[in-house]
Amino acid sequence: MATTTVRSSPLALTVLALLHYKPLHPYGVQRLIRQWGKDQVVNVSQRAGLYRTIERLLAGGLIAVRETGRDQLYPERTVYEVTDAGRETARAWLLEMLDTPKQEFPEFPAALSHLLLLEPAEIEDALARRASALTATLAGLEAGQEAAEQRQLPRITALESEYLRAVTAAELAWVEAVAEDLREGRLTWSNERLLAFAEGGSEDGPSDDPSDDPSDDPANDPSDGSANDPNRSG
Repeated sequence: MATTTVRSSPLALTVLALLHYKPLHPYGVQRLIRQWGKDQVVNVSQRAGLYRTIERLLAGGLIAVRETGRDQLYPERTVYEVTDAGRETARAWLLEMLDTPKQEFPEFPAALSHLLLLEPAEIEDALARRASALTATLAGLEAGQEAAEQRQLPRITALESEYLRAVTAAELAWVEAVAEDLREGRLTWSNERLLAFAEGGSEDGPSDDPSDDPSDDPANDPSDGSANDPNRSG
């Protein structure tokens, strides 16, 4: 019987999904996550996080203790199995994660929102390093996809890797384009214009383009009264 409400998470869903396969102890769950490449989409770098997730699922009645065993090579190990409630919950979580975009807050967009703390050259260098890291990640994903194709695995088993490859490729293309705009001078700004905007200036703020200076317009020259002469013919 469920005693607490369990919030969904990628790791919690993964634990329930693996226990659909067979009863497992926590080490077995962690091993399968890595063997099946699920560590690309869930974080199991710290085993403590996995144990906390298992405890939440157990308290919520979504999993149950199957057996507890001990042998000479390993300490006591508790084997867990998914309950009927866990099966229903896993399906509900899965459908919600598939059909409902969730507002998430990754680090990269947060960093992009504060780029004004850096100089353009610093931004360009940082983006170049990110592009290098993304290139390496993309190469690894492509190698994994090729290996899956050679093993003739059904596509459904590797859709998460296919998605990550597409997203990584898109991010790499965008990062490289922004870095090039910085390098070629197509992405520029001035502290004065930004300060004017922050202090409640016009929506567009003062322009950095000298050609946009209204004082250069003859119609605004106070010395030329003809500009405002209603009897002047056009």
